[in-house]
Amino acid sequence: QVQLEESGGGLVQAGGSLRLSCVVSGIQVRSRTMSWYRQVPEQQREMVASVTWSGNMEYADHVKDRFTISRDSDKNTVYLQMNNLKPEDTAVYYCNTFPIRGQGTQVTVSS
Repeated sequence: QVQLEESGGGLVQAGGSLRLSCVVSGIQVRSRTMSWYRQVPEQQREMVASVTWSGNMEYADHVKDRFTISRDSDKNTVYLQMNNLKPEDTAVYYCNTFPIRGQGTQVTVSS
């Protein structure tokens, strides 16, 4: 059974940083495309960052140069380093590997 467990969310001031973690069980992160999505209530879910099994990374335009996705195959964990956070980054962040999604972690950025 594949399980994804996110952590690392919280409340931070604008300009601050957070690192989200996604501990994965049931599959190897190095063999799958792993993604971070975020969702604001009543808005469409959006992809923030992804890394393929081959290591190719993709980012949403509005987080490029601020967010970095990475993975640790030994720990079977995927990370999302978020720097220079903005209030518009406030959302629930989900770890995803199709079709599985974690329970999400709340990120709140105050102005």
